[in-house]
Amino acid sequence: MPGQTLVEKILSRASGRDVRAGDIAIAQVDLAYVQDGTGPLTFRQMEKMGLVKAANPTRSVVFIDHSAPPPRKELATDHVYLREFAARTGMVVSDVGEGVCHQVAFEKFVRPWDVAIGADSHTVMGGAMGAFATGMGSTDVAVALALGKTWLRVPETMKFEVGGRFAKGVFAKDLILRVLGDIKTDGATYMAMEWGGPAIAAMPMTERMVLSNMAIEAGGKCGPQPSDQETKRYLREHGREAEWKELRPDPDAGFEDEHPYDVSSLEPMVARPPQEDNVVPVTDPSVKGLRIHQVYLGSCTNARYEDIRVFCEYMKGEKVAKGTRLIVVPASKESYVRSMKEGLLEILLDAGATINPPGCGACPGVHLGIPGDGENVLSTTNRNYVGRMGNPAAFTYLASPATAAATAMHGVIADPREVG
Repeated sequence: MPGQTLVEKILSRASGRDVRAGDIAIAQVDLAYVQDGTGPLTFRQMEKMGLVKAANPTRSVVFIDHSAPPPRKELATDHVYLREFAARTGMVVSDVGEGVCHQVAFEKFVRPWDVAIGADSHTVMGGAMGAFATGMGSTDVAVALALGKTWLRVPETMKFEVGGRFAKGVFAKDLILRVLGDIKTDGATYMAMEWGGPAIAAMPMTERMVLSNMAIEAGGKCGPQPSDQETKRYLREHGREAEWKELRPDPDAGFEDEHPYDVSSLEPMVARPPQEDNVVPVTDPSVKGLRIHQVYLGSCTNARYEDIRVFCEYMKGEKVAKGTRLIVVPASKESYVRSMKEGLLEILLDAGATINPPGCGACPGVHLGIPGDGENVLSTTNRNYVGRMGNPAAFTYLASPATAAATAMHGVIADPREVG
């Protein structure tokens, strides 16, 4: 029998038996969470089922991040309900100002070998930790919270073997956009998008997170990566080194499909509306020089301290172009504080940015940066379908923090390789 992929290894441990792609597994859940958009639905389902309890309270988390702080009284009332339900069941609350659920979960909760599920599709970002992390519907998460287990079909694995070295101005966001352009938004439907190769091994954790985060944009069930010395370093940095365990696929693991990439020749990429796989290089005439009304540096994809630092390396001493707005929303309180201590917020403010509190902001189209009719937005977020940022009459282009910085200073989509 061939060796196992990352997902097969993790789900075998969690289900207590050897499982392979296509098998049905009943797996122990190591981490389950909801956010303030999906949480009320989840908890009402738990009440209907008579399951008002948490099987593992310290590993069950309620994140208040999508409407934080709440822009309407109805959303504020939902927050009251979430806090009260968490108090009844002993669940952990990550409240307003702590940051986006996936980022905070990665900093504080997700561990190698975990089965982590969340009532939000970008839960897949946890795969960068060497976990099986996936989003599920509110009822499925309700059962997992109450009973501590879930059932699922073990996904087949699509392997992405990445070699070469990134050129200056090119990042993991450009790689995942290129992949989406190649395999399209349904190219990995219900599959594990497993990442490996020398370029991944050399990649810092915060860049790996981008790749796993956007697996769902290709329809992926999850985006697992090996747990290695970089994983250990990240956990040590967050006071969690004791939680590290190595995880690698077997050399003879069976993959459904394999996609080799060499990033040495990769260019900065831009995803044009109306969807994430409508991707071209930043040099393409359809995007280069396009007027941008708002640059948005935010989301669980690209608003960590490291992303803000990259942005500021380009923007230091520069000003946001006249007629263009720059909105910055750090992904977490940790990112906000580190950026503040290192003077990055001052650089942003001097450039003309508006800095919002940590959270989801305008990424899901709730508040704190909704564009106007006919406006073009260059965003470091993960989705650009019609209406994603709250206005179906606006247009969202996706790119890296470096491309966002070049665009902010010029007021048009610009190539970061052509600026200082």
